[in-house]
Amino acid sequence: MTQRELQKKIRELKNLAAHHKLDIHEDLSRIASKIEGSESIDVTPWQRVELARHPNRPTTLEYIEKISDEYLELFGDRVFGDDPAMVGGIARIGGVAFTFIGHQKGKNMKENLRRNYGMAQPEGYRKALRLAYQAEKFGRPIITFVDTMGAFPGISSEERGISEAIARNLKEFSVLKTPIITTVIGEGGSGGAIGIAVADRVFMLENAVYSVISPEGCASILLRDAKKAQLAAGLMKMTARDLLSFGIIDGIVAEPPAGAHTDLSFVAARLKENILTHYKALSSKKLETVLKERSRRWLSFGEFYDPEEKEESFFKKFLPWGS
Repeated sequence: MTQRELQKKIRELKNLAAHHKLDIHEDLSRIASKIEGSESIDVTPWQRVELARHPNRPTTLEYIEKISDEYLELFGDRVFGDDPAMVGGIARIGGVAFTFIGHQKGKNMKENLRRNYGMAQPEGYRKALRLAYQAEKFGRPIITFVDTMGAFPGISSEERGISEAIARNLKEFSVLKTPIITTVIGEGGSGGAIGIAVADRVFMLENAVYSVISPEGCASILLRDAKKAQLAAGLMKMTARDLLSFGIIDGIVAEPPAGAHTDLSFVAARLKENILTHYKALSSKKLETVLKERSRRWLSFGEFYDPEEKEESFFKKFLPWGS
């Protein structure tokens, strides 16, 4: 029996278990993860980049429609206008009202032009922050889905303050008084990604990628040859497994071997389960504890300690007259 046939059988068993109210979902999910993992061991980083960029890869709105009982999309930043590259609203999932925010790519050329290929402008990040404030006010937890090559770097974006908009989101999301769960569902590119990814829990789909720059950009700048993008993808350690090993993310949501686009329902079910499980864990904690852990998490990234360096005061270290 092939792995694809095994996955089909597992899905049938899950449906049968749900019908008869048998509590074996976790066991079946664990078996499914092992099957998917065994087939995807030889997938190269570049192949994962290609899967993350696949034109049929499910988008934020597709996932929200699948995992929610009902949802209402909201529009506009109340400053300049609406940005179709960033979507958001309210969704009810498992009886809980969440605020959702995410990058939105298109499924064809016409839609991609309207959505700007998921590259949001300042009004997109300001819309995200407006919805985040609203979630905090009404006590709704926040779900964000990351899928962008990066924030739009055009003149119009710079004129309206893209750097300030992203920086403000980093600051404000870090202290929002409500749980935040982020999943990188496709590409997670640079500040464009992290502008909505300061969260208490961060996950990645198995074939998603997350990095400070694209492989092509890295190859052009550091390897001096844009044709070495495949090599750069491996050197950058941008896959879900790499980032989990570094402690940057908290877990991986499995996909079918050929990618999320081959079985949207399966991936959406895993996403829903993951969101509800971790929301339950976060909601059981005091809000003060959640905020402290969020702050500690993000401040720990990039921390460097040299055990051979002598302990000196800040002033003595940097100023010759300091003491």
